[in-house]
Amino acid sequence: MNIDWKRKLTSRKFWIAVVGLVSGLLMAFKVDGQTVETVSGCIMAAASVIAYIIGEGLADAANAPIEFPEE
Repeated sequence: MNIDWKRKLTSRKFWIAVVGLVSGLLMAFKVDGQTVETVSGCIMAAASVIAYIIGEGLADAANAPIEFPEE
């Protein structure tokens, strides 16, 4: 089974699931609410940057001319 990491890393559902998991774990270990919010916000901020970079990279790759080596 191959995982399409490009698609996963640009998926909002994936990042919401990650935030939910991390938040739940932090709350289970009795971390204070403000820290949980801060960590969740940092994950979402990083996810936005990752999704943007991958998305732009895919768009640039789709628009790049294909060059064939000369024989």
